Amino acid sequence: MSTMRTLMYGAVASALLTSGSALAAVSAEEAAKLGDTLTPMGATKAGNGDEIPAWDGGLTQAPAGFKGDGRYVNPFPEDKELFRIDQSNVDQYSENLTPGQIAMIKNYDDYFLPVYQTRRTGTYPAEVMEQTIENASKVELVESGNGLKNYQTATPFPIPQNGLEAIFNHITRYRGGSFTRNVAQVTPQPNGDFSPVKFTESFTERVALTDYDPSEDPNVMFYFKQAITAPSRLAGNVLLVHETINQVKEPRRAWLYNSGQRRVRRAPNVAYDGPGTAADGQRTSDNLDLYNGAPDKYNWELVGKKEVYIPYNSYRAASGELDYEDIIKPGHIDQSLTRYELHRVWHVKATLKDEERHVYEQRDFYLDEDTWQISLVDHYDGRGNLWRVAEAHTMQIYDANIPAYAFETLYDLLSGRYLVMGMTNEEDTPYEYGTERSSREYTPAALRRSGVR
Repeated sequence: MSTMRTLMYGAVASALLTSGSALAAVSAEEAAKLGDTLTPMGATKAGNGDEIPAWDGGLTQAPAGFKGDGRYVNPFPEDKELFRIDQSNVDQYSENLTPGQIAMIKNYDDYFLPVYQTRRTGTYPAEVMEQTIENASKVELVESGNGLKNYQTATPFPIPQNGLEAIFNHITRYRGGSFTRNVAQVTPQPNGDFSPVKFTESFTERVALTDYDPSEDPNVMFYFKQAITAPSRLAGNVLLVHETINQVKEPRRAWLYNSGQRRVRRAPNVAYDGPGTAADGQRTSDNLDLYNGAPDKYNWELVGKKEVYIPYNSYRAASGELDYEDIIKPGHIDQSLTRYELHRVWHVKATLKDEERHVYEQRDFYLDEDTWQISLVDHYDGRGNLWRVAEAHTMQIYDANIPAYAFETLYDLLSGRYLVMGMTNEEDTPYEYGTERSSREYTPAALRRSGVR
């Protein structure tokens, strides 16, 4: 079994950028590695000679059982669990685990990581990868690292020079241009009892709008609408977000439609450590998508790259043959339904600035090298104690070449409670990609019209 290899890729620990200045993009010589020794997204193309194979283009072929209905069936049904990491052998594998994973294993007698063959399925559409290669020698950080210069779409920094560039790769990553999904969120009690909150969400990248105008709203990255459909006491409440790139120059625009009051109001608290929607206090606003929003409260350090067992190819856990009660158990989800693989990840450490306030004093992010999606996050409180552990159970949307999350989990080590967001097992039409949307659908007036109980 391989041990952790710490691969330092010229990691720079200088996340404190000079105000108003720009950090230069990488040289043409460095950018030429993309598509050669590096994948177009900046990952190491070669394998490690052991568990991690070479990247061969990712998973681009739908399996025979796929019906094109937004239900992504398992393309690897014959894969068998190789071994599991639990309390009996966690020390043996500790170099390939995060502190949060180790804490979960040691805290729960029945918590384990089932390890499978590593399959590097992550990939993106050809045009996204081509734009990413172009971005490498063009896009720059500006405004103390809070904004991007010469950026339109795709991944801005496939060869990151610091932690802030790496986290921007997650924030701006391609999610499919435009999609709609129906998902559930649960916040179980310590005994496992839960009542799901269900959402219909629509997402549209600005450049994917049918009426896209490059000169209009250039600081907006995407539009997002989240409507609660159940339970009845919350149904009809809708959140609308215009996500800006530079949120210090222009804060995120957010509005809430309250179906009880039948009013639309600005929602400035939908940011940072403001409470997450209908989450029973189990997550902050910037916990969604494992991290979102403005990065200005933290100093960002690119620690380096290493090999970690992360959730991957989580098709079984997203199966329509499962009910939510099959997944949700006391303390944590049913780990026998999960799949972990050894992958290389970028480790980015975020430390709260002295003059800023946030419930998380430190956050350690682990980003999948093939997709730039965050896979794991360890959250520390103001006393330096490990508090919450987040995992993204990923899957490749193989009919559209889009990496995505099957669902996210966020475990509270102090309270013993947890949250799961993005489950689709019991939902009709879980995902619909390629939906055509115009900017008129993402206005406060449209929010008011859509808010029907």
